[in-house]
Amino acid sequence: MKTATLPNRGLRILCPNGHLGFAPSRRGSFDHGIEASPDIVACDSGSCDIGPVPLGMDGTASPLSWQRHDVEMMLLGARPRGLPVIIGSAGDTGTDSRVDRFVDLVQDIAREHKLPRFKLGYFYSEVSKETVRAKMAAGGTIAGLPGRADLTPAELDATDRIVAVAGVHPYIKLMDMGADVIIGGRSSDCAIFAAPAIRKGYPEALAYYFGKVMECASFCAEPYGGKESILGEITMDDVRVTAMLPEQRCTVASVAGHAMYERANPYYEHFVGGHIDMRDCVYEQLDERTTRVTGPRYVPATDLRVKLEGSGKVGERYVGLVGIRDPYTVQRVDEVIAWARRMVQERFGSEGYQLSYNVYGRDGVMGMLEPLRDKPGHELCVVVQAVAPTRELAEEICIMGTRQMFYARLPDVKGTAGGVAFLLDEVMPASPAYRWTLNHTMPIDDPMEPFRVHMTEAGV
Repeated sequence: MKTATLPNRGLRILCPNGHLGFAPSRRGSFDHGIEASPDIVACDSGSCDIGPVPLGMDGTASPLSWQRHDVEMMLLGARPRGLPVIIGSAGDTGTDSRVDRFVDLVQDIAREHKLPRFKLGYFYSEVSKETVRAKMAAGGTIAGLPGRADLTPAELDATDRIVAVAGVHPYIKLMDMGADVIIGGRSSDCAIFAAPAIRKGYPEALAYYFGKVMECASFCAEPYGGKESILGEITMDDVRVTAMLPEQRCTVASVAGHAMYERANPYYEHFVGGHIDMRDCVYEQLDERTTRVTGPRYVPATDLRVKLEGSGKVGERYVGLVGIRDPYTVQRVDEVIAWARRMVQERFGSEGYQLSYNVYGRDGVMGMLEPLRDKPGHELCVVVQAVAPTRELAEEICIMGTRQMFYARLPDVKGTAGGVAFLLDEVMPASPAYRWTLNHTMPIDDPMEPFRVHMTEAGV
């Protein structure tokens, strides 16, 4: 597979997946990428999209076997060719235990496949509540990002686990220490790719844009194809990105669209030490499957701050599923829900628990923002969630909140059969409920301050 090449051949990075392990990476396009002579294989492994539960529980949103599949594919593709491997935000959340898990995976895979010995660097990103409290006590404001107030002691107390979001600095530090493979704690998505480019002396504006466009792999290509590889190349003058799946192409529209998504302001990408301004970016179709980008600007920060993500437990959770097909009950579903709530309140009071109903087929996704809320479908699914301090209480509340929908009394209904059906007679245990408690920035004196780097070895 040919890729567009200019005389000033730059740094090439192969990215196999936009979220390592979330769904297994596709092997075919990865093999095409390896054949295109990358200099580094790198991948992001974390996201806030999975919600606060994995961070709060210090777990993952993905099976270990999928994570192993992707790590193994990267190592076996890269290390026999002497290519470095960089993985950031290990194990979905980048907590210390997830970093340790990935370090163990790398060592186990290297041992199993008898890979020649290499240096394995890693860093931790967790921040203790005591560290944050000390910053607050010293007068530092833990500033809320848009939509959030500044952090209060009460909200900090409600937090179970905090990670700081690293910039390029711990990656560059580990590369300087000679690491061949790097496992990163929670990181800015773009930093994983920007770090080796900045270390090589490429302009910061282009390097951070390079990271922004690379981090979700084939999401910057069309037609849509998840978990496919892309190859990015940065020079002193531009960034070029090429789809590795033969059926995909990186176009002006797909690359520009990806650069703008998931942002309050589509033109800015923030990280430790500053942001890039993409308003003056110029996109050119270099060949059928490659887009060339120029024009991002690097804007240094006026003060040094690091983003913090924190999660706190709300309670134990159970879930019930209710189906409604009867047209009369469909039109009066709010009355059915109100009846069930009232029965729960008569037994348990109105405080000390949470009971929610999501009506899919009417407004289960958008809630009150749904423009067709007054035009429900002919069939509804109501998801009942109960959250309480104990599993026993959550289960009992969920059973009552679900079952009482069957007994709801509606005007003009004379029968006793009820207007709802249950997918299961019982309710289902779910993960504990957590909420985001921190989406803030904390002042730091040094970009390495929250991060601890380590070096070990792997292979035989």
